[in-house]
Amino acid sequence: MKLPLTHPPAGASFELGEEITPEQRAFLDEHGFVRFRGFLSMDEVQMIRDELERIAEEWIAEDREFVNGIPIKYGEDENGKKFVNRYAFTSLFSEKLHALLSEPRFETVRRICGDDFRLGHEEKDGVVVNNYLNVPGSNYTKLGWHVDSLRDVFYGKLPQPMWNVGIYLDDSYRDKGALRLIPGTHKQSLMGVFFGKRHFMDHETDPREYIVEADAGDLTLHDGRMWHRVGQSPLTGEASRRRTMYMPFINGPVEKKDEAAKTPFYHRFSRKIR
Repeated sequence: MKLPLTHPPAGASFELGEEITPEQRAFLDEHGFVRFRGFLSMDEVQMIRDELERIAEEWIAEDREFVNGIPIKYGEDENGKKFVNRYAFTSLFSEKLHALLSEPRFETVRRICGDDFRLGHEEKDGVVVNNYLNVPGSNYTKLGWHVDSLRDVFYGKLPQPMWNVGIYLDDSYRDKGALRLIPGTHKQSLMGVFFGKRHFMDHETDPREYIVEADAGDLTLHDGRMWHRVGQSPLTGEASRRRTMYMPFINGPVEKKDEAAKTPFYHRFSRKIR
């Protein structure tokens, strides 16, 4: 893959109004991602955190292993207490969260993705929450380089258009590991998508990578065709916690999942990777 023509300035961010501005659209088109400051209030962030704690307690109590065929990742904190490392289809278990995601400001986000896009509450993995905690018992302390849209291959089709929209539930700076992107790779060829890196296996720093540092309540949007990873925090215990909620915005035929859905191959593979 060639180096991108330009690299965004460190800390680049915007405020989102009722519509995306031409400047913001140009940034997104060129780099493949954008960050909007203060999209949610701290009260809204705390509501989501509280809902996640409630959902985790329910899932642990009922010993739930899957949601609609997608495995739940569990870990143990430094005190040996079980917790959820990765949630799937989260909005299906919270009326409050579902209502929040139905507010007009998320319609603005949807339009940024495209008029024919929708938020897939019951598709792909649904609304996902990653709960990174750097302790020995955690099964989710980092995530290797990967391209989100490649999962379509496991459903028997070429990578489809997809936008991943993330909301930060904790401050996420480089001391938390942080999201790392390779700007411009959303324009890569299919060969780049398939063979640019070893999916999920590679964790090495790339000289082209951009570290997305964000505050709790910020929203990021990145193209599902670009390479990205999550670094491991040098901190340990509660100080390393990094929670991010990701919402898949997709188009094309509606493909809802239910409890009878089979576990995709890529999830069986990823369960063996920490």
